[in-house]
Amino acid sequence: MDNKSYTTEFSVNQTPGECFNAIKNFRGWWSEEIEGETDKLGETFLYHYKDVHLSKLRLSGEIPDKKLVYDVLDNQFSFTENKNEWRGTKLVFEVSENNGRTTVKFTHDGLVPEEECYNVCTDAWGNYINNSLYNLISTGRGVPNPKEADGFNAEIVKKWNLT
Repeated sequence: MDNKSYTTEFSVNQTPGECFNAIKNFRGWWSEEIEGETDKLGETFLYHYKDVHLSKLRLSGEIPDKKLVYDVLDNQFSFTENKNEWRGTKLVFEVSENNGRTTVKFTHDGLVPEEECYNVCTDAWGNYINNSLYNLISTGRGVPNPKEADGFNAEIVKKWNLT
């Protein structure tokens, strides 16, 4: 990981195992609009937010209760000139314990200030990680994007060729 990639962290009273399991529950903190398994090594899943953002990710690395790595296999934004800016980046979660507190560190490896979406994306990650994931871990209730009324939009997956 380079030192310019976006990173943020928080600490909680819960165990590393509780934090680790909450991180893998993307529907509980990122979005209810996820298609596929988010918690199984080697599995891929699709995230989407309306017609603004669609991402295909794979859990590629796991050290139980310590580290998770998700590869961004494909990505489309409707609001940037380079529609697939995140492609080839990684979402890295590191969990550590110190003096009875657990720290969750998130790095979006490859999301750097030179990227067009950097300001929008770092604001969003700040909310998802430091608010929604934090609350899922500390209270059992995150604040993910809700499901759209019509459910997962399979047409946008076809339109953006992310199958």
